[in-house]
Amino acid sequence: MTVYKYWYFTSVLCLVPINLSASSDLPTNSEAEGKPIVIKNKTIITSELMNSPDEELFANNQAIHQQFQIAKGWVKDIAKNVSGIHYIDKLAELYLTIGYGQIWQDQIAIAEFEEQLRLLSLTNISSDLTRRYQNLKRYKNNSDWRDYDVLATDTLFAYMGFIEGIQQKGNLWLFGETPPTIFPLPSDTFIEELLHNHEQQRLRYFISRLKPHDDEYIELVAALDELNEIKDMRWPVFLFKGIIRPGQYVNNMDGVVTVLETLGDMTPSEARKIRTQKRKRLSGSVVIAIKRFQERHGLKADGVIGPQTQQWLALSLKQRIRLLALNAQRLRLWSVTPKTGVVVNIPSYYMNLWLNGEKVLGSKVIVGRPSRQTPMMGSDIQSVVFNPYWNVPNSIMKKDIMPKVRRNRSYLSRNNYEVIKGWGSAQKISINSIPYHLLSPNRFPYRLRQKPGKRNALGLFKFNFPNSQAIYLHDTSSRSLFNKHERALSSGCIRVEQAKSLAKVLLEYSGSSEQRFNNLSRSRKTRTIVLGDGKSVPVDLIYQTAWVDELGLVNYRSDIYKYDRDQEINSSLISAYNY
Repeated sequence: MTVYKYWYFTSVLCLVPINLSASSDLPTNSEAEGKPIVIKNKTIITSELMNSPDEELFANNQAIHQQFQIAKGWVKDIAKNVSGIHYIDKLAELYLTIGYGQIWQDQIAIAEFEEQLRLLSLTNISSDLTRRYQNLKRYKNNSDWRDYDVLATDTLFAYMGFIEGIQQKGNLWLFGETPPTIFPLPSDTFIEELLHNHEQQRLRYFISRLKPHDDEYIELVAALDELNEIKDMRWPVFLFKGIIRPGQYVNNMDGVVTVLETLGDMTPSEARKIRTQKRKRLSGSVVIAIKRFQERHGLKADGVIGPQTQQWLALSLKQRIRLLALNAQRLRLWSVTPKTGVVVNIPSYYMNLWLNGEKVLGSKVIVGRPSRQTPMMGSDIQSVVFNPYWNVPNSIMKKDIMPKVRRNRSYLSRNNYEVIKGWGSAQKISINSIPYHLLSPNRFPYRLRQKPGKRNALGLFKFNFPNSQAIYLHDTSSRSLFNKHERALSSGCIRVEQAKSLAKVLLEYSGSSEQRFNNLSRSRKTRTIVLGDGKSVPVDLIYQTAWVDELGLVNYRSDIYKYDRDQEINSSLISAYNY
């Protein structure tokens, strides 16, 4: 027997048209045999009530089932002329519950819902939600309010399913993997919340709560809308020939100036002056503007128009709009400015530490190279290790170290490595006692451990947080690498330039004195300091390729792991820009 768990009833549920169009072919009372259903005390129908021996409830159950079939037929009739309706049964339940009343009457709720769909459509994540958005605009423009109402409600179910799915699948759907064509129905709890809030002004607040409300999200959307206002402007076409250095000729100076002016790196007065003077060489205010442009895009600010600067100059407005929309959706997964926590933005090669709402530390970082990517994750830093040993992961041992050992056994001693019998043992093995054939990457039966010291790959500090992928933050002995602008260089873990400062701040936050930190730093002993009770610090490894910084400037970063998938914007997405 079918159970309709979330049908809410007032004292009497009558199947009569309320607010939908008079031509909407609603079921009549005669079709429902004129038998109103009476539920006492505004009770929710549950499986217990459906199976109750109470004769009145049993009779009501039969009537409910009959009227549900009528409601289902009503929805199916609408679906014949309205493409894209998927959740027939759930729509029947909902409209039967409210007596076929019109759900979408509040223009503020309608505008808010369509705006959220518009922003999602710009990401090119879901072709289904994009088509739904376009159809809703068409039905509204044609005043087809019955079709609009049912499709909007069905689309709301899909959108709610997307939002719930993001919690489990966001690191896939928002990073290149195509989500399902039809999203699963949202949870019963989520639908129950909708039923509690489906009327008039309550609906607008329910819809509003479906989007992020962080300042970062609001700022990204504002930046997106600024570009959207000029989306149809003709974007320059560049045919750069090699690297252009200050003082050299630029074959499309007007195009370069147009991009710099449009994106805010050059003032309109500066742009007019350059055009008036018909400058063709890279100099003066153009070089200054190029440097601003480069800083916002994570490039070396040298004023040289090299390959990467050329690529960013050529990036169209519609592509930028998509990047902003995509990164706005990613803010559903994490906060860029938490009240307390470490945030490592992988493509920006940078880390920030926030304590009690204040940013107290920023640092360059080195992240995993594309072949050994740093994963996105969230956890809590629970301890700081001073003078750590490095237990070499098997993957690094096989790929990086053992080939060198096979060529020269002294490589291990020169770099302070120890051979340990196994992961469950502390027994040391002499490298000279190991037969040569066991030095093969796939045959080596032992583990490697690097002793603490200046040559240790982890440096002097290691920051532990629970995770299944053996990822952690740490210091490094290769400090010159922080001078590089592109720092996807590690095997997955995050190297922190300001590791000593990070360790000091975390220990002081957990209650340790500065003197204790100094003593631990001077010591050569390996010590693991567990952060005090309630003082573990959240850490998020995130992936944002666009954001608005503290100065209000829009920043972009190269998609080092190809998560943004520079796909050609398809026709359905392009048409979404028209609304």
